[in-house]
Amino acid sequence: MFKHLCRAAVPVALLAAAPLLAQENRHIDAKPEMPFSQAVIAGNTIYIAGQEGPENGKLEGVSIETQTTNAIHAIEKIVTGAGYKMTDLVTVTVFVADLKDVPAMNEIYKKLMPFPRPARATVQVAGLIGNAKIEISAIAVKP
Repeated sequence: MFKHLCRAAVPVALLAAAPLLAQENRHIDAKPEMPFSQAVIAGNTIYIAGQEGPENGKLEGVSIETQTTNAIHAIEKIVTGAGYKMTDLVTVTVFVADLKDVPAMNEIYKKLMPFPRPARATVQVAGLIGNAKIEISAIAVKP
């Protein structure tokens, strides 16, 4: 009897998933002149490209605190603009040019990221575009 129930459940499960399988990925802020999209929605998940934190279009001389604030606000704008909430973030990757900036970055991060905070990896890199001090990428999933 169990075999018969399993056979019947598979087609029903596939039919239920059919609308999700038919959806195309949605690209956010995709511009032909850019080599990437700012974000891509696939199913109920949004993948957010690395966001830097310029101030008035410039990174030079901008503190790690300001760059962190601006990068998180850029992520928030993408997340909320796509109909997600910051609490939907499940993982964040922080790239820093200098590990000495991590304590100051953490102070801003703790103030701006909702609790419970997403899982996070922080890595030092050899360099970032435009000599940024920080770049943050994220993934959010709608429940």
